[in-house]
Amino acid sequence: MDRKRLTELLRGVAAGETPVEEAVQGLQALPFKELPFATVDLHRQLREGFPEVVLGEHKPPDQIIAIVSELAKGGGNVLVTRVDPDKGEIVAAALDDAHHEADARAVVLRQKPLQDHGRGQVVVVCAGTSDLPVAREAVLTAELMDNKVALVVDVGVAGIHRLMHHYDTLSSASVIIVVAGMEGALASVVGGMVSRPIVAVPTSIGYGASFGGLAPLLGMLNACAAGVTVVNIDNGFGAGYAAALINRRDPI
Repeated sequence: MDRKRLTELLRGVAAGETPVEEAVQGLQALPFKELPFATVDLHRQLREGFPEVVLGEHKPPDQIIAIVSELAKGGGNVLVTRVDPDKGEIVAAALDDAHHEADARAVVLRQKPLQDHGRGQVVVVCAGTSDLPVAREAVLTAELMDNKVALVVDVGVAGIHRLMHHYDTLSSASVIIVVAGMEGALASVVGGMVSRPIVAVPTSIGYGASFGGLAPLLGMLNACAAGVTVVNIDNGFGAGYAAALINRRDPI
């Protein structure tokens, strides 16, 4: 149930076109559905503008399928993150209109066309090709939340001239997501180039002293450029969601 459907339902009751019993039946699933292994939040799209997102990691396919089936009843698009290839194929095959997005490690069930609800474009900047799965998770999340998104790939600080080539794209963005591993310096560089909010995503890509993403996390938290905020290691979903909220043109 989203705000549009609820408004139509209530207007129908007020106009005498929808029987009260029908309206009650339409609302009876709110606000959640209890399953043996999960309590599915069916009210989240109404509260926040996007349905509950399913973390696929450590969940067996049958549980993911059952949860997505409940969320799909609300009519919105459904996102499952952190899905490995074998699990993704099983889940996608079991659900109509679901697709395994292997490059983003996600399963998406699309039930309505994407619209542009943003004030401008979200730009995702990826330092290296090894960081791409996290960057594509951010892109997919922001797109599903009705934003125009551009992806700039492989422009890390080891070849800073590659980044400068995309200055016009960066300077015209509404929000920028910077995804980087190793030492994570790219977020500070981009933050020093443009007057846009930066959502930085440290990745676990790097050699031993990167400590699985801790080094870029600390580097981004200590960025000397103002306006850089940081999400958790490898959290492309969190960055995409935050950027979508920042970019949102109208309230839900």
